[in-house]
Amino acid sequence: AASAPKPLPSSGPKSLREMPHPLATSSSEEMGPALTPSPDLLLPRSIADKDLSLPNGTPVDTSSPASSSSLLNRLQLDDDLDVETRDLFVTVDDPKKHVCTMETYITYRVTTKTTRAEFDLPEYSVRRRYQDFDWLRNKLEESQPTHLIPPLPEKFVVKGVVDRFSEEFVETRRKALDKFLKRITDHPVLSFNEHFNVFLTAKDLNAYKKQGMALLSKVGESVKYVTGGYKLRSRPLEFAAIGDYLDTFSLKLGTIDRIAQRIIKEQLEYLVELREYGPVYSTWGGLEVELSEPLEGVSACIGNCCTALEELSEDMTEDFLPVLREYILYAESMKNVLKKRDQVQAEYEAKLEAVALKKEDRPKVPTDVEKCQDRVECFNADLKADMERWQNNKRQDFRQLLMGMADKNIQYYEKVCVT
Repeated sequence: AASAPKPLPSSGPKSLREMPHPLATSSSEEMGPALTPSPDLLLPRSIADKDLSLPNGTPVDTSSPASSSSLLNRLQLDDDLDVETRDLFVTVDDPKKHVCTMETYITYRVTTKTTRAEFDLPEYSVRRRYQDFDWLRNKLEESQPTHLIPPLPEKFVVKGVVDRFSEEFVETRRKALDKFLKRITDHPVLSFNEHFNVFLTAKDLNAYKKQGMALLSKVGESVKYVTGGYKLRSRPLEFAAIGDYLDTFSLKLGTIDRIAQRIIKEQLEYLVELREYGPVYSTWGGLEVELSEPLEGVSACIGNCCTALEELSEDMTEDFLPVLREYILYAESMKNVLKKRDQVQAEYEAKLEAVALKKEDRPKVPTDVEKCQDRVECFNADLKADMERWQNNKRQDFRQLLMGMADKNIQYYEKVCVT
């Protein structure tokens, strides 16, 4: 059932210092040299002397941390690490329904505790709605195009099928939004993004939404428009393998998602029949005095089965399905980053071909070609680092998910087992 509307607690507006719009080049400059971007092209000597002295195909650790605290954030893949190494904690809780003249919506409390110098205060508490989270993700994609941005839960809800104001739906979304922010918090680069800082601290986010609505980051704009009709010659083998893996992963996970939904649907249909079946034995027991005791026992057993099955279905709906959906969306996000990387490589190859056609300019490579090569190397390094981080998170999440569901099924059969 939908929760009763609650009044929105008022807080006086406070002016905050203006936050400059971050450029993706700033994050790119923090990255060092990486892999040779394309094995199919011979690089001019001026470029090779500059950055490509390493053997082709040998990865180099390029993502040097922005600060000592960002280095600590990289260690958070292991849940057993000491929690004291963290310097930024973010939680999403306390959903509230707001009924206005034009619309009805849900807000969530976002609480931040930190010791980072980038924050003016050690603790913040703001309220955000879904579209604010969507704004944050779009800004992260624009300002950090070389990184994998965690996915948000889908906004679209089929009217009449799912009540988006029901307690169950709101709680499921709250968990997803909480995980979304924690993914960003644990990232050594995204957690230092200025838009993320604004999202966590600004009382009035609308003022920042109006700033730079027509702007794109320099790298983001380059990625989107410069490649034109040039077709990528060949994707490096390691990134081709990533693309193939993501395709297979999405296909398999989509199949598991459909099967899980079908199982839940059949469980709910069976639950309806059980609830109708149990009272029949109670009524029968009232008519047959001599059989009343065993008939009441059967009725009680069916009641226990109903309770156990309902709990199992809720666990699958609230815990199992959301993880599947998150990683399906995660795979799509990774594919998008891979496409951006390919576009930047295509731009680089096109510029190299243009330089090769001008023999008189061959000894001296234009600066824009070198900058383009830097972007390719930055994409390669960031994508590989984020892929490794994603794989580690995936292994942990699915191990916990599958073991948890196994335990839930064991508990279910223990409850319904009749000795």
